Amino acid sequence: METPNLSYIHNLSGGDKEFEKNLLDIIKVEFPKEKNIYYTALEEKKNIKAAEIVHKIKHKISILGLEKSYTLAETYEHELRDDKTRLEPDFIAVLKIMTDFLDNI
Repeated sequence: METPNLSYIHNLSGGDKEFEKNLLDIIKVEFPKEKNIYYTALEEKKNIKAAEIVHKIKHKISILGLEKSYTLAETYEHELRDDKTRLEPDFIAVLKIMTDFLDNI
């Protein structure tokens, strides 16, 4: 599994540490909420709602430099729209990696 990193954020910021902090703060606030909405949608078997949240989360996946995980999320989003959940365990693993990373930066 890939390891999240801050390379994209560093490149985007041009060295502006305040910008980096603000972007990470936004992610740290939004991501847990989106993750909870995703899990609720799964529990309620609302795959379209889950797909909408995966769509939002996949942008954070990209920002954290997880290129393969972004591709996985994109495929999973489309599968959810077709009422398939084959990639659910893989996506949940990505969520855990992101959570651990964000909790430790």
